[in-house]
Amino acid sequence: MGSRYPHSSGERSELADRVVRVNRVAKVVKGGRKFSFSALIVVGDMNGRVGAGIGKAREVTEAIRKGMEVAKRNMITVPMVGTTIPHEVRLKLGAARIMLKPAAPGTGVISGGAMRAVIETAGIKDILTKSHGTNNPINTVRATLAALQQLRTAQQVAELRGKEVEQIVGRRLANAYRRQEGVVTNGAEASTPVETK
Repeated sequence: MGSRYPHSSGERSELADRVVRVNRVAKVVKGGRKFSFSALIVVGDMNGRVGAGIGKAREVTEAIRKGMEVAKRNMITVPMVGTTIPHEVRLKLGAARIMLKPAAPGTGVISGGAMRAVIETAGIKDILTKSHGTNNPINTVRATLAALQQLRTAQQVAELRGKEVEQIVGRRLANAYRRQEGVVTNGAEASTPVETK
């Protein structure tokens, strides 16, 4: 399936990046074969932002560099509730079918392969995942990013519907979210940790 290891970038050290797969490709021309490399890279700030990109070049290091540039341009923001995601999401993209499920604190990242690279670089600490269908890393990464883009917090849903959070999740859950939000705000960063289940 390819190598999966942290790769340090010199210019922006605050971004963590993973090489998910390096593939050698050949183009048949009149004089023989031309070999080049394609690299699938996942980049994230470990705090809710993640992106992926593919780079192609004659050298592996150049392919990785190009893939990192593409990934940095295509980063998305993932809404989070504490260390997990707000709600369960199931998605079918091409031949890839994936499921992401929130987990209790301390569960860890229950995931494998290309999905794990996306989830870890996004900064999600507790999650349950399952991938059906294709095991192609490119399609799996694309499907995972598309699923993460579909996530919405209860606050965002309330704003879209023009209602209060209490009307959507109930008073007890809304108070729990506010307490959790207060804890996070008093800490390092302010976020809107809201859960729908």
